[in-house]
Amino acid sequence: MADVLSVGVNLEAFAQAISAIQALRSSVSRVFDCLKDGMRNKETLEGREKAFIAHFQDNLHSVNRDLNELERLSNLVGKPSENHPLHNSGLLSLDPVQDKTPLYSQLLQAYKWSNKLQYHAGLASGLLNQQSLKRSANQMGVSAKRRPKAQPTTLVLPPQYVDDVISRIDRMFPEMSIHLSRPNGTSAMLLVTLGKVLKVIVVMRSLFIDRTIVRGYSENVYTEDGKLDIWSKSNYQVFQKVTDHATTALLHYQLPQMPDVVVRSFMTWLRSYIKLFQAPCQRCGKFLQDGLPPTWRDFRTLEAFHDTCRQ
Repeated sequence: MADVLSVGVNLEAFAQAISAIQALRSSVSRVFDCLKDGMRNKETLEGREKAFIAHFQDNLHSVNRDLNELERLSNLVGKPSENHPLHNSGLLSLDPVQDKTPLYSQLLQAYKWSNKLQYHAGLASGLLNQQSLKRSANQMGVSAKRRPKAQPTTLVLPPQYVDDVISRIDRMFPEMSIHLSRPNGTSAMLLVTLGKVLKVIVVMRSLFIDRTIVRGYSENVYTEDGKLDIWSKSNYQVFQKVTDHATTALLHYQLPQMPDVVVRSFMTWLRSYIKLFQAPCQRCGKFLQDGLPPTWRDFRTLEAFHDTCRQ
């Protein structure tokens, strides 16, 4: 990642800024040492006070000088030119076993190489278009007829198609009820009720899931004006944990070419929480750990694990 940081960053000013930070830390330490030592080495009280005030002022001036120098250098350092809009994938950096499963750092590395590949592919495409092969009119006509038509890559699907997919998924799971609404135009919002265990608000853009909020079965999911509350968290820690796991599941189930399969796979994973308070952990065999039931569900086997037992 060093080459990423070097783009748009003044390395010389960066090194000077580090030295300025060290100087500032030393100046602040001297201020506290002065306060700790107090008034010493003077016979009279007036002499001790004057010496203490003079020494204290000198230390404060040093702090002010070092701080101004650090602010000046910070403006010279610059900022990296590459940004990584990874959205919800930032939650992967909160994994407590980062040294064993460095998903977030690997994802950043893959994102950087993807940007590089896209940039070089654009350059190669421009060069190849400049060096196009000479062909006769007949050959161009034949190749144009045989060339397959490009498939549209739009993310907008008809609302009726989305309704049909959600209706089929609703019939697949008898213990799960799905209520679909469109309060803001074509974007769909689902209220999924799983038995008497929990309720899930799913915000969709066409057939792509953008956000999920999990709350308890007895919690209110509506605002005062009667709309679905998509911002407030659950009052219970167990459902806050399930919300984080559901966000991670959205990152796992990704297949842009077949969004209906993604929604069906996510709903199948969500249905595994029907025994949230009844299934023991498959690793330790306990029902509770730190006062919480097993809130993690494996993406392939759908087995229950505590958050600390899943690795």
